[in-house]
Amino acid sequence: MRAGPTRHCEVEVVLVLEPARASVIAVTDCGSTTTKAILIERVDGEYRQTHRGEAPTTVEAPVEDVTVGVRAALRALGEGAGRRLLDDAGEIIRPARDGAGVDLYLSTSSAGGGLQMMVAGVVRRISAESAERAALGAGAIVADVVACDDERPLHRQIERLRRLRPDMVLLAGGVDGGAELGVLEMVELLAAADPRPRFGAGFRLPVVFAGNREVRPRVREMLEGRVDLFVVDNVRPDIDNERLDDARDRIHDIFLEHVMRQAPGFGRLVDLTDAPVMPTPSAVGAILGSAAARRGIGVLCADIGGATTDVFSVVGGAFNRTVSANLGVSYSAAFVLAEAGIEAVSRWLPFAIDPGDLRDLVMNKTIRPTTIPDQREDLMVEQALAREALRLSFAQHLRFATGLKGRVGERAMDMAPGRAAAGDRSLFDTGDIDLIIGSGGVLSHAPNPSQAASMMIDAYLPLGVTRIAKDSIFMMPHLGVLASVLPEAAASVFERDCVVDLCTCVAPFGAGRPGRRCLGVRLERGRGDTVSESLAVGDLRRLELKAGEEAEAVLAPERGFDVGAGPGRTRKLRIEGGPCGVVIDCRGRPLPWPPSASGGRTRMAAWLDEMGAFAREAGR
Repeated sequence: MRAGPTRHCEVEVVLVLEPARASVIAVTDCGSTTTKAILIERVDGEYRQTHRGEAPTTVEAPVEDVTVGVRAALRALGEGAGRRLLDDAGEIIRPARDGAGVDLYLSTSSAGGGLQMMVAGVVRRISAESAERAALGAGAIVADVVACDDERPLHRQIERLRRLRPDMVLLAGGVDGGAELGVLEMVELLAAADPRPRFGAGFRLPVVFAGNREVRPRVREMLEGRVDLFVVDNVRPDIDNERLDDARDRIHDIFLEHVMRQAPGFGRLVDLTDAPVMPTPSAVGAILGSAAARRGIGVLCADIGGATTDVFSVVGGAFNRTVSANLGVSYSAAFVLAEAGIEAVSRWLPFAIDPGDLRDLVMNKTIRPTTIPDQREDLMVEQALAREALRLSFAQHLRFATGLKGRVGERAMDMAPGRAAAGDRSLFDTGDIDLIIGSGGVLSHAPNPSQAASMMIDAYLPLGVTRIAKDSIFMMPHLGVLASVLPEAAASVFERDCVVDLCTCVAPFGAGRPGRRCLGVRLERGRGDTVSESLAVGDLRRLELKAGEEAEAVLAPERGFDVGAGPGRTRKLRIEGGPCGVVIDCRGRPLPWPPSASGGRTRMAAWLDEMGAFAREAGR
């Protein structure tokens, strides 16, 4: 019952298993530290996520076998469900029978830190940037990028390549038929460094060459016997375009077929599963892509962790992913403070705090990353850090995606890399996003849903009409691999159990002086219950609309403002509620901060109070 390989960046999936044959499904995600298991069952004809369990991942010494942690997570899952999943020999009971076992077992994995790559190119802002995009799209963490125009001296680059011990190297450079010298210099650098792979004694390092096709024979000659070389189409065949599909797919396949098999116990995990094990980031991209295609919307998702923040977007069918290393809220808390600055973090606090005290709080979180805030002020500091980590990682995502346009995998190079998205709509900006999903403990486990909604709205500053949601228990990787064999089951669980709607955010495009009227809002909530509001520039208003309820909304912007129908044009649509209702955000973009610190604290306190973020009850 094995499925064929699934491309992570494709939206379409192929049904390879009849639903009638899969009533009970177990899926695990083997993370770097924790293996998370969920149980999906058919309940009254619908697939629902019913139970979950977890256990430590076991790829490190002394165990060094990922399946030990998998079996422990499945036992925890079975205990919670009151269902025996493993037999006395530790094998998964299949098919389901007499209240025991499962019909299907699937898994994703980023155990051992996932796919870690080095990228090399001739020009950092051209070929190396294209190669980096291909690596990220394949689900990799890019440990470093080297290039001919690198500011580091040659010996430092060689030292870096030797020390990092990547899983794979992607080498790019030169347009087809163009200059060859720079490409050969990078090949010589790689040969001189002779980097060793992270896993596998005697295993030769995989190197993917995606550069000038004219130098392929020389590259093969120079690297023969040193590495495991794979040649793919040039990521930059000419200066005006980039094509990433071939390199991205080959990286994905090499990782599955060669690199992941070197991880301790991975071969045994492959033998346990009923479909190919999928890298965790690829699985997240798969489920987001299918959801975006199914709804016909643009989706943004961020998973904020203790050390890193992953940002995924699917807009116009184009999937993009970036990994912001050192932007997290525990292990990397001190780095966020250093990157954003004390003033930027302090502005999100409704109370005064000495800069030294703030620095001490953040450093304590960094050296004790597993601690949980037990005071309201400490929680506010952690959420202030989260706002900055989300904001910075999203800015990086937009910079990295700048210039993409047309079909997936093509990029026009007439735009300078790193330009702000506000002036470059060739890929997307916040006005193209219809759904924002937040994931990670600081969002998923926020004591009050309004806190999670406030963090995402403040960090992403959505425009137009945007749905704000969170991933209940971060089951998107599980659903991504499930979509490869049972897409309707994955879609059902995604809509009903994975995504928890928080609110609808309405934010007009446009600028004006504070106090100027900018938007009229009327919500018809049924049974003659109508709410009308008139908002001015600078206002933030939360209107009641409960989870599961819908309302007919009439949005009437003033001249010069736009809510998606054009400047000054009224927009009528049905909107959904949530525990945070409907948030009307007329504060402006960027947010208006008073010149004085005390004024900023007063304004932040008013925003949090309007959202009910720290009210005793979840709703107001």
